[in-house]
Amino acid sequence: MRLAGPFRIVALVVTVGLTWIVASILLGGPGSGFPRIQQLFISTENSVTAEPRARKYKCGLPQPCPEEHLAFRMVSGAANVIGPKICLEDKMLMSSVKDNVGRGLNIALVNDVNELLKFIRPLHEGTLVFVASYDDPATKMNEETRKLFSDLGSKNIKELAFRDSWVFVGAKGVQNKSPFEQHVKNSKHTNKYEGWPEALEMEGCIPRKTTAS
Repeated sequence: MRLAGPFRIVALVVTVGLTWIVASILLGGPGSGFPRIQQLFISTENSVTAEPRARKYKCGLPQPCPEEHLAFRMVSGAANVIGPKICLEDKMLMSSVKDNVGRGLNIALVNDVNELLKFIRPLHEGTLVFVASYDDPATKMNEETRKLFSDLGSKNIKELAFRDSWVFVGAKGVQNKSPFEQHVKNSKHTNKYEGWPEALEMEGCIPRKTTAS
């Protein structure tokens, strides 16, 4: 029983010491003996807030489109495995997930050249046409088909060949060639996939109305 007093004193000293240590770490006051631990807490806080997520706009564009412009993003098919995607104003028009893409030219599910001609011929002036290739865009094309795409503003349609990658946005009634077109030739020396070139990705802003000049 005589030792109870000293034990109480020791317990009190230990409690006070631990309280001082915890307060020094959390408050970082003068005389703190744990600067590395304190710095660890500060560094962790900074790392969380230093890299805010980049904002994405319609169809994932890094910048918003001007007024009276339509945001779009399109990706051609990758070989004959991954289907193309066409997004307009944040709405996915075509994709493998929607199950509405097919081999050939994806303006719609069109694989037959006669159906393609029927689809394009009656377009009204100013109609926008989005095209993304998948697997092979050119085998069934004839001269009339190529001329129709040329009239829509394509500058690469004459060279489009077997298993080329191609994305294109044109319009009925344009007088100049479209700035929205990409084309990669099928070549065994440069193909990214065996038998197919790399997939193409294109995005941008298109004026809502296209008029002939």
